[in-house]
Amino acid sequence: MAKPAKKLVIITEKILLKKIAQIIEESGASGYTVLETGGKGSRNVRSSGQPSVSDTKANVKFEVLTPDRDLAEKIADQIGMQFFLDFAGMIYLCDAEVLYGQSFCGPEGC
Repeated sequence: MAKPAKKLVIITEKILLKKIAQIIEESGASGYTVLETGGKGSRNVRSSGQPSVSDTKANVKFEVLTPDRDLAEKIADQIGMQFFLDFAGMIYLCDAEVLYGQSFCGPEGC
């Protein structure tokens, strides 16, 4: 049986990786996944109008499963207030269902 969850997605500059990981860990979330990523947005355009080769891996994407919306919003608020006035980033929230995952569901399963 699936266990309902919220998936918090944070996309931001790679330089913030350790600081954001620390916020997530200190929040009580059971873990996260982080990927190098790239793309184009309103703040990812260089003087040439094109992203450079180094820009294509200059961002990270965190995915955090939380048991409820409150924890996801707590993490998002901390990150947004601390960093997103000075650094590019986006945070969004999705509904999710965990099918398998002992660390999230517990030893009895989902």
